Amino acid sequence: MHSYALAVPGFWFFGSLCLNPKMMHRPPPPDDFALKETSPHLGGGKVSGDKLTSTYDLVEQMQYLYVRVVKAKDLPGKDVTGSCDPYVEVKLGNYLGKTRVFEKKTNPEWNQVFAFSKDRLQASVLEVTVKDKDVVKDDFIGRVFFDLNEIPKRVPPDSPLAPQWYRLEDRQGNKAKGELMLAVWMGTQADEAFPEAWHSDAAVVSGADGLANIRSKVYLSPKLWYLRVNVIEAQDLLPGDKGRYPEVFVRAILGSQALRTRVSLARGINPMWNEDLMFVAAEPFEEPLILSVEDRVAPNKDEVLGKCAIPLQYVDRRLDHKPVNSRWFNLEKHVIVEGEKKKETKFSSRIHMRICLEGGYHVLDESTHYSSDLRPTAKQLWKSSIGVLELGILNAQGLMPMKTKDGRGTTDAYCVAKYGQKWVRTRTIIDSFSPKWNEQYTWEVFDPCTVITIGVFDNWHLHGGDKAAGAKDSKIGKVRIRLSTLETDRVYTHSYPLLVLHSNGVKKMGEIHLAVRFTCSSLLNMMHMYSHPLLPKMHYLHPLTVSQLDSLRHQATQIVSMRLGRAEPPLRKEVVEYMLDVGSHMWSMRRSKANFFRIMNVLGGLIAVGKWFDQICNWKNPITTVLIHILFIILVLYPELILPTIFLYLFLIGVWYYRWRPRHPPHMDTRLSHADSSHPDELDEEFDTFPTSRPSDVVRMRYDRLRSIAGRIQTVVGDLATQGERLQSLLSWRDPRATALFVIFCLVAAIVLYVTPFQVVALLAGFYILRHPRFRHKLPSVPLNFFRRLPARTDSML
Repeated sequence: MHSYALAVPGFWFFGSLCLNPKMMHRPPPPDDFALKETSPHLGGGKVSGDKLTSTYDLVEQMQYLYVRVVKAKDLPGKDVTGSCDPYVEVKLGNYLGKTRVFEKKTNPEWNQVFAFSKDRLQASVLEVTVKDKDVVKDDFIGRVFFDLNEIPKRVPPDSPLAPQWYRLEDRQGNKAKGELMLAVWMGTQADEAFPEAWHSDAAVVSGADGLANIRSKVYLSPKLWYLRVNVIEAQDLLPGDKGRYPEVFVRAILGSQALRTRVSLARGINPMWNEDLMFVAAEPFEEPLILSVEDRVAPNKDEVLGKCAIPLQYVDRRLDHKPVNSRWFNLEKHVIVEGEKKKETKFSSRIHMRICLEGGYHVLDESTHYSSDLRPTAKQLWKSSIGVLELGILNAQGLMPMKTKDGRGTTDAYCVAKYGQKWVRTRTIIDSFSPKWNEQYTWEVFDPCTVITIGVFDNWHLHGGDKAAGAKDSKIGKVRIRLSTLETDRVYTHSYPLLVLHSNGVKKMGEIHLAVRFTCSSLLNMMHMYSHPLLPKMHYLHPLTVSQLDSLRHQATQIVSMRLGRAEPPLRKEVVEYMLDVGSHMWSMRRSKANFFRIMNVLGGLIAVGKWFDQICNWKNPITTVLIHILFIILVLYPELILPTIFLYLFLIGVWYYRWRPRHPPHMDTRLSHADSSHPDELDEEFDTFPTSRPSDVVRMRYDRLRSIAGRIQTVVGDLATQGERLQSLLSWRDPRATALFVIFCLVAAIVLYVTPFQVVALLAGFYILRHPRFRHKLPSVPLNFFRRLPARTDSML
């Protein structure tokens, strides 16, 4: 193999993996996929990048007409029985909102709020009508009119407008029997009534479930714990077949999680394991830990020797690495379910275990590369917050139609933002490709090296009921913002492209307009955070294995998605999994190539330095080479200047690059992700199910391709192993002549270096390396020839 391939095998793999030799010099992504800085009118005024001071200052003000229908009294009876089933209609132009109906009640209390967007007002008069629900036709009871020009304005923190009693009028404008208590005012989305109000743009939504699914909501992730079950031993087991040595293991089940120990090496009725099993548990603890001791009596047949159920509410909680006390638990033939009678009494078998809830770990439900929370589970171990993150979700532009309704494309978009344990969901804007949310949210920040994720989705559950039960909300795109890349106290207003990778390529689904501000309460505390470990100390004192972390993260995401899916309105499983990047660990040719080119980009600086040094050694620029000789002589004669020179050089580079520092947050990069140049078959493979659902010939082709790539990687790994084994063989006497030469050389070198000053040796070695090309040979050097002749263990490979 070529000498450069042996010296730097990554270059050979680089050439083998690339399908396109021009991929290292790819054009920049199109402007359509780029980040755009904006200047919106935040808080009623144009943002200039400085900190704003109002309470709702990161969004544009949206004016609404609010109508609070409180209650009615003394309503006349319209039915034959003299009673009425009243409800209220609030009408403004073509928009019509209705309260719920009270059966046979003349003094109903509704306390419902209606909000009409000022941008869509189509009339100058507000009409509030009280009606009696009837089978054939609803009866008119009375109404009240309001002139929009005379409605008062209210801006928080003003106190809420007190409702007043209004006498109802009949169709001719005369006084009718009954009164209605109302409050009508003009306000903004900062009003306390805004989140729970019925909105005029949601008039097409039907049913209570549908209305609940379009409202904004704040969710909290369940508090997650790692549960450590240390299975030590069991005693006095009673196997069914006493004529054989039992092969005993312990199976532990917590909800949908099931783990088991290995078969005990101590064959008998007193087996021992001393093995740890790790689970994820969520508060409130709803399910007990079920342990069963089982005997493998046949390859596919296990006999239960005993069971026990342990409620997690009574399990010890550990905050540090100190071991908790172990306990003996009695084993029963049957675990008693609530309401079930006990079938057998306890017998003498028991199991010895050490069980604890680990509060010193952070339960990973996100990838560590873009985690939004790194705190331990136990609140006692939390540090104080270092700042506040504020997010203004302004609007979206150019969204693609996500579904068809009445023969035309439509989109009902909402946003979800996740940081730490707090999830927020904006209201759903009905049938709009340019929705305006203008909602602002706040999070406490405990670590600057964290990431906030914002996703946009299309709502498929507007009408509730069974029809929407099986539907899934469609993903439109998401944005990640790392807090450490933001300057403190600066308002960032940008329009982010919403990019989604489909099996037919990357597609821009629109743009989302965000305003972000990271406010630091103590700059010193934040700087001090950079010296702390990224994860809590238990991750380093008692680290979990990679396979354990992968399994526990999968279980954590399942628990979070299940718990949030049970909220009202639910944050659905497909939304939670998309925000948490579930499935990102699956094989992808595109992602593998992207990661390889990231490595090559990182090594690009070292490669450039190597090329520059090669030019110096070959005297391509004699002046530069002479200057390097002078610098080398100074550093050898004054070695105490080496480290100061290096750090001063790095300081000057950092100061020089400050002029070109990034002025905007990073965003999804299609070129870095290789999303815009992947082969269609690679994308189809990435979106394939697991296990595969593709035809056998396609699977065979992909398997052969994977074998080809794996063969190249295997060769590179073998070459690296060969170089390491040659180093080991220098002193192993595998080649007695080579080892003898190396040992004699080491003796001579030790004597020479002992009697010769180090500076002289360094100068001679440096001058030899930097010698003029006329003193060089094109043949490999003697040390390289000697190293390549050393034996490796490749001869022993089958």
